[in-house]
Amino acid sequence: MNLIYGVKDRPKTGRLILFALQQLLAILAATITVPMVVNANTGSDMSISAALFGAGAGTFVYLLFTQFKSPVFLGSSFAFIGSMTAAMAGAASMSLGYLGLLIGAGFAGLVYVIIALVVKFVGVKWIDKVMPAAVIGPTVALIGLSLSGSAIQNALGGINLTDGSYVMDLHAILCLICALFTLAITIVCSVYGKKMLKMIPFIIGILSGYALAAIFTGFSYIPGAEAMRIVDFTIFKSMDWVPDFTFVEAFINADFAESGNIGAYIGTVAVAYIPVAFVVFAEHLADHKNISSIIESDLLTDPGLSRTLLGDGVGSIVGAFFGGCPNTTYGESVGCVAISGNASVLTILVTAAFAVVFSFIAPFVTFLSSIPGCVMGGVCIALYGFIAVSGLKMVQKVDLNDNANLFTVSTILVCGVGSMALTFGKVTITNIASALILGILVNVLVNLKKKKDTPVEGEEEAPAQEIAVEPAKDESVKED
Repeated sequence: MNLIYGVKDRPKTGRLILFALQQLLAILAATITVPMVVNANTGSDMSISAALFGAGAGTFVYLLFTQFKSPVFLGSSFAFIGSMTAAMAGAASMSLGYLGLLIGAGFAGLVYVIIALVVKFVGVKWIDKVMPAAVIGPTVALIGLSLSGSAIQNALGGINLTDGSYVMDLHAILCLICALFTLAITIVCSVYGKKMLKMIPFIIGILSGYALAAIFTGFSYIPGAEAMRIVDFTIFKSMDWVPDFTFVEAFINADFAESGNIGAYIGTVAVAYIPVAFVVFAEHLADHKNISSIIESDLLTDPGLSRTLLGDGVGSIVGAFFGGCPNTTYGESVGCVAISGNASVLTILVTAAFAVVFSFIAPFVTFLSSIPGCVMGGVCIALYGFIAVSGLKMVQKVDLNDNANLFTVSTILVCGVGSMALTFGKVTITNIASALILGILVNVLVNLKKKKDTPVEGEEEAPAQEIAVEPAKDESVKED
């Protein structure tokens, strides 16, 4: 695609600030949702501000390891929600609470470090053989498609029936109006806007959707019109002025005297985190293949997969140290780069700085938290769609007339869209990871025949000699 700003470009200061705010808005909803879900599951009180700080700090680490060559923001990983719940809820008749989160993040980071060392010595050529475009393309598309349900659920107010349909009461209708209005403004700015409007469609769209939602909310205070309340302004009454950092909570609240087998507990945490880290590694590859296609530079070669893995792994540990949530590269960030045409890594650096600074500004964090889900749902329809389209662009380069490729792509798409998520105890293999693993196995299976059909050395030489001799005879005839 045509980028307005490349990875090494430096936008003017005013634009840089707007671009960074746009990136922050793009990753915000997912980043703060992870601690909220864990809190709901365990009754804990993880800090949203600390999670935002951890995301910014983790991104700093990632940028350092990748030598400022990869324009991707790291945020709280949804894949580790089950792992975090297991660590916080306790096992083996005990729980170390927040300290369990730090132990788990250490295990996850260790997996990345080990894989990075293997890649450092073995290289990355095996990746193209094991995961060619026929595998990576549909997997990237699935990352966007698997998030589509979340976007639609938010756009319609978050309540649906067991059969998947939505009850379109007044509240749901107003949420849908806000979502579609946000999407429309974003599209108009991106397609018809000039100069800056074209590059910051998310900021304009989100602020416009928020304004409309606030107007509806104003009418909700009329008796009998409570269904029109889209924005929850009550959260401004209970703002957290100072983030409750996980490492502080860990060493203050950990109860080592509690009865139970600490060895069994740590073992349980390890089992909850380590397999998930391998799953996230697969998604790490897909995300970096995706952003590489956008910036037209193979990040797995330069700065190298070993560096991106170390950045992601150590960034996850740092993110968990401050906010409790292991980090991961964000598809929303990649989508933002694709839509805005701004791949400047300096934008990501400033975004990380904003995340760290704003985590101490309670009114701002609370304002971000107050953005209605329906407004973010409208924006995410575009964001997640662009991720899916990026994967489909990779599939365009694949020869689907070849049954080997056709079976590989088909298996990945059906298993992913069909939500083939598998749970073994406290470990869940996401639908994307399951689809990717099956896709790799199918790709290996269908290419076994090609290896068997490769001529042996003796058979290969005879035809080569015939082809070489034939032109020689023709040339001699011409000379005569």
